[in-house]
Amino acid sequence: MKYLEYYSIIKEQMERQFEEEGKQIELAASYCAESIKKGRVIHAFGCGHSQIFPMEIFYRAGGLVPVNALLIPHLALFPKAKLSTLQERIEGISGAYLALENTDPTDTMIIVSISGRNAGVVDMALAAKEIGMKVIALASRKFSENTTSRHSSGKNLIDVSDVVIDVKCVSGDAALQIEGMEPSFCGTSTVLGVAIMEAIVAQTVENCVKDGFIPPVFVSSNLDKGDKINAELLAKYSDLVTCL
Repeated sequence: MKYLEYYSIIKEQMERQFEEEGKQIELAASYCAESIKKGRVIHAFGCGHSQIFPMEIFYRAGGLVPVNALLIPHLALFPKAKLSTLQERIEGISGAYLALENTDPTDTMIIVSISGRNAGVVDMALAAKEIGMKVIALASRKFSENTTSRHSSGKNLIDVSDVVIDVKCVSGDAALQIEGMEPSFCGTSTVLGVAIMEAIVAQTVENCVKDGFIPPVFVSSNLDKGDKINAELLAKYSDLVTCL
């Protein structure tokens, strides 16, 4: 049964990911915690389907308040999905967008791109590093090392990042095959990558609390107390988290 095969592959990739990437997750969380303790933010960025990852840790119950999701409309799957593919290959868009944000050298940038090859993510990493931020990349080394860069520098996202967390999907992402059909199907990178994003949040919170700083966290707006608590948090961070 293919759904059980998919589950088996996810389990194997997830276990290997947390066994092999633990030190990188811890390093990423240490940078994120420092940004939050200094009153600054974690920026999170992705193109196309990879906008799922900044969305996952932004403005959600149990999520850190100082997360600024860089959800650039030109790079979204709507209104026309094919446009996101075209736009993410163009240099200059994401770096120019970051220049419009409230940024600081003490911020941290998380960029997710499973291939890491397109100009948009390389540009964002370079722009963040120029400001002085630490850059954390979530990318598949298997995928990245089997593709060429689409950036004029010839560099891939993993070449210009301070921390690289290897998402353990296969090259091309699609993990299943079936007799009588040539293309592989069913990607695993979303499940794996979202788990990493939440793991970074978990370790960031622990780091902050151990250092005597209670990080601001959203509560569910569907709890009776939620709106009041969240309104106070939003008022404090609205100048830093520009997409609220």
